[in-house]
Amino acid sequence: MPNKRNLVYALAAVALTAALVWAFLPGAVEVDTAPVVRGVFERTIDDDGKTRVRDRYTVSAPLAGRLQRISLKAGDPVAEGMAVAVIAPALSPFLDARSRSELAQRLGAAQAAQLRAAAHVERAQAAFDQSVAEALRTRTLAEKNYVSKHQAEQADLAEKLNRKELDAARFEAHAAQHDVAQARAALARVDEGAAAGGGSGQRWEIRSPVSGRVLRVLQESEAAVAIGTPLLEIGQPDNLEVVVDVLSTDAVQIRPGMAVQLERWGRGEPLAGRVRSIEPAAFTKVSALGVEEQRVNVLIDLVAPRAQWQALGDGYKVDARIVVARRENALLIPLGALFRQGDAWAVFVVEGGRARLRRVEVEQRNSREAAVGRGLAAGERVIAYPSDAVRDGVRVRSR
Repeated sequence: MPNKRNLVYALAAVALTAALVWAFLPGAVEVDTAPVVRGVFERTIDDDGKTRVRDRYTVSAPLAGRLQRISLKAGDPVAEGMAVAVIAPALSPFLDARSRSELAQRLGAAQAAQLRAAAHVERAQAAFDQSVAEALRTRTLAEKNYVSKHQAEQADLAEKLNRKELDAARFEAHAAQHDVAQARAALARVDEGAAAGGGSGQRWEIRSPVSGRVLRVLQESEAAVAIGTPLLEIGQPDNLEVVVDVLSTDAVQIRPGMAVQLERWGRGEPLAGRVRSIEPAAFTKVSALGVEEQRVNVLIDLVAPRAQWQALGDGYKVDARIVVARRENALLIPLGALFRQGDAWAVFVVEGGRARLRRVEVEQRNSREAAVGRGLAAGERVIAYPSDAVRDGVRVRSR
């Protein structure tokens, strides 16, 4: 009996000791986990930008005089050739020579701009013709499976963008032709006024060179204006582009034709865009922190259907994500799971309820996720934003 009693006491002591040890063991650390998945990785340059009417025309005073009050308001439609402003010439004999000299110079500048616009049309026409031929050739090869469907889509997109460039060049040439006609007519009016003894007393109607809408009225009230005074801006709001200023160190990574996602423009779905060009000159901009930065404007065309963005107007804010690198079937993890371990990147992997430290090879990363080359397998779970309590071998529990 004593032996049995001692055995019971011993077992009870062991059980009590085990219970005490278990009670004082550290509990499992609660963590957030995320799966390792395969998917499409995109490295982007993110910045904010704004929309603007691509083809805008500033209507200016072709001669000095008294501007009558402009009745048009921003948003009003105008037709080509419609009178948008009226000036009563106020020429004096003492100003005839100077006015004529200014108008002659204005006519020369308008003629030079017309020549430049004509050359732009020729370049745009050649680029469009080439893109049409390239798109046709690529579609034929795609039908025979010699090139990928993606290449055919890129060729079709290039054709559409070059069509827009050609339309813009023709718009510019038409406006330049109107400028020449206005400058020539104004010069003739000055000559008539001088021959009549200092003023013809007739009103001068300024007409719109294009059809569109009034974007801004720059000089609404009646006033005396000089030659070349801007009066109002006219454009086509359904022909928008996006201007994004990025750091010059980011601009060197951007190329024309790169895909763009436009977000936070007022609706949930992003809009598709395409980089048209990168301006060659940078400018200095002071950041919100007071730091001077060198910035470069990137011009983006909207390739999404017009019905998706018809609510957008001139000067609207958008957030742009320019895709500078893309990789299919990449192994992806959240960026918050990565941390530095010496000179290498590392993560905590959940194995059997415990955190295991593992070094990984990071190939590329963006603001949200990283593409991993070695060290992980699809389906494993990593700990996102591990706290100081998470160490190698520590028991963990998902929240």
